Amino acid sequence: MLAESRFLRRRLICLCCARREAKGRKNRQHGYPLVTVDVYGTPAREASVTIESAAPGYERIVRYTSVTGRSRFHDEPIKGSRFIATLFEVSTDEAAQQALAAVCKEMADARHHCWAYRLHAEDRIRSSDDGEPGGSAGRPILAQIEGHGLHDTMVVVTRYFGGVKLGVGGLIRAYGGCAGRGLDRAELKVVIAKTELSLEHEYGDTSAIDGVIRQEGLTRSSAEYDELVRLVLEVPAEDLARVRQALIDRTSGRVVLSE
Repeated sequence: MLAESRFLRRRLICLCCARREAKGRKNRQHGYPLVTVDVYGTPAREASVTIESAAPGYERIVRYTSVTGRSRFHDEPIKGSRFIATLFEVSTDEAAQQALAAVCKEMADARHHCWAYRLHAEDRIRSSDDGEPGGSAGRPILAQIEGHGLHDTMVVVTRYFGGVKLGVGGLIRAYGGCAGRGLDRAELKVVIAKTELSLEHEYGDTSAIDGVIRQEGLTRSSAEYDELVRLVLEVPAEDLARVRQALIDRTSGRVVLSE
């Protein structure tokens, strides 16, 4: 059991190291595939993430895969313990905390609510073992989210204790396996990330600006008309460079842009 536990922990550490190494590369190509890693013997579906370089040392995720809404998976009992995975689509830390609170309220009599989530914004990750031995629950759940190539995704694995301790290796398999099998069954969707583009222009360039907005199918999130026109546009992140260039070209460089 001890040797098996060390082996599984080494696999998790290798996965985290590989992820850090991949994030450190400066020259990722558009459409670079996110490797799907099968940590616990559960087949991981193909997924991809599209990344663009926004500034030195920073990369912007412009297209990613997420679970759709909320779903739940009841795993087979292990030595009397029941493991239940609840999956959420979340886009902020606050939304993740609200999702966790909902599960804790719904299944208040459970012993543990271990969780992990990954957001597309800054590729933020969080996890918790909720009283289980360190590294035996939250990290295996997170490894499954990353292995399935998902962002804006949270998994809460609830455990009803069955009276028999599983050991660290058993817990890693139980929590990671339950999360993985839940994700295998989840409905997924591809999300195109959007960003806000602020622009300031003279009234004489209104027709040119409006032409770009219509051509690109953009949405105005705010507009102010004073001495100059100030707009904030919602732009698909993957189209941002093209939209910026079109606005500059149509106004012969007179438009002032900022993000």
